[in-house]
Amino acid sequence: MPKNVNYTVIGAGHGGKAMAAHLALMGYPVTLYNRTPENIKTIKARKGIELESFPGGPHGFAKLKKCTSDLKEALSEAHVVMMVLPSSAHRELAQACASHLQDEQTIILHPGRTCGAIEFVKVLSDSNCSASVIVAETETFIYASRSIGPAQAHIFSIKDAVPLATLPATQTTKVLEVINEAYPPYIDGGNVLQTGLDNMGAIFHPALTILNAGWIESTKGDFQFYIDGVTPSTARVLEVLDRERITIASALGIRAMTAMEWLKMAYDAKGENLYEAVHANPGYYGITAPNRLEHRYIFEDVPMSLIPMAALGKRYGVETRAMESLIHLACIIHRTDYWRRGRTLDKLGIENFSVSELTRYVNEGIRP
Repeated sequence: MPKNVNYTVIGAGHGGKAMAAHLALMGYPVTLYNRTPENIKTIKARKGIELESFPGGPHGFAKLKKCTSDLKEALSEAHVVMMVLPSSAHRELAQACASHLQDEQTIILHPGRTCGAIEFVKVLSDSNCSASVIVAETETFIYASRSIGPAQAHIFSIKDAVPLATLPATQTTKVLEVINEAYPPYIDGGNVLQTGLDNMGAIFHPALTILNAGWIESTKGDFQFYIDGVTPSTARVLEVLDRERITIASALGIRAMTAMEWLKMAYDAKGENLYEAVHANPGYYGITAPNRLEHRYIFEDVPMSLIPMAALGKRYGVETRAMESLIHLACIIHRTDYWRRGRTLDKLGIENFSVSELTRYVNEGIRP
C-alpha cells in the first residue's frame, strides 16, 4: 500500500541504491538522485533497482518514482532527503541544495561522520539558504550493502539500532516520528556531538585500511576486511583509538559508547575483547576489503572523522596520539595534507566555543 512520505535518496552508490530500493519495496514514493547521469542510466531505463538480501531480508524489483541528475527536480517533492554519499561531499551538496530546499523538509546525513550536521547547517547559512529545514545525522549507516550491478544492490545486514540526532536536538523526536514507520531501528541519539563521537567508522575504517595496506595493494582487496583484517594486533590498535575517542567525548560531558557496546547494540555481537566481538558479528562475513588505497575509508574517514575528533581533543585538552599517527600515515600514503582539507573547528565555526557554549548550541541551536 503506498505510503504518504516522499523520500529522495541522494547518491546511487553502495548505500544509496540499497536504501532507495528498500524504501520503494516498503511502498514509499522514492526519487533517486545522482549527479552523473551515466551512473544511473540503467536504473532510469528500468525504472527501478533489483534488490537481493540476506535470508528473510527485503528483496525483489523495486520500482522508483523518479531517477534524475537534476538536483532541483530531485528535491522538488521530497519530504525527507536521505544523503547517502561520502561525507567529503556534504559541503558541496549543501551549497548545491541551498537554493532548492523548501520549508519543512528534513535532510538526514547517512551518516554525518563527525560534526557533519554542524558543517551542513553552517554551509546552508553561508549560502544564504532561506528555507526552514531540519538537518539530522545518523551515527552510522543502517545497512551493510554493496552495489552488485548497474541496477542491482545487495543488503548483507540491517542494524538493529541506529542513533539519530538533529541540530538542534529539540527536533529529533519530530524526525523520528516521520521516519520510524519505515525505519524502526532509528532511535534518539541525544545530540549531534553524541552521534558524531559515537562514529565507529572513524575507529574501524582508516586504521584497518592503513594497517592492511600491503595486503590491500598486493591482493587488490581479495580478503574479508573485518574478519581477515582484524587480527589480535590490529584489534589492539582499534582499542587504543577507541579509548581516545571516548576520552574526547568525556571532556565534552558525553558518555560515548565503546566499540564493544556498539557491536552489541547494532549487531548483538559479543566477546571478551574487540577481536572476539568483531569475529562474532555475522554481518561482517562476506564483506571484502577495499580494492585500492584510494578509498573513502581514508579520503572520507580521515578528514571528516579523525580530523574533527583530534581537533576537538586538542581544543579541550585530550591527547590523541594514536589518531594523529593514523592521520600522518594517511597524509603520507595519499601525498596530501588532510589537516588542511579536513573538518577543522574554524571551518565549522565552533573554534572559540567553550564546552558549555558548544553543548548549548547542539542542544538548543543557540550560538554564543
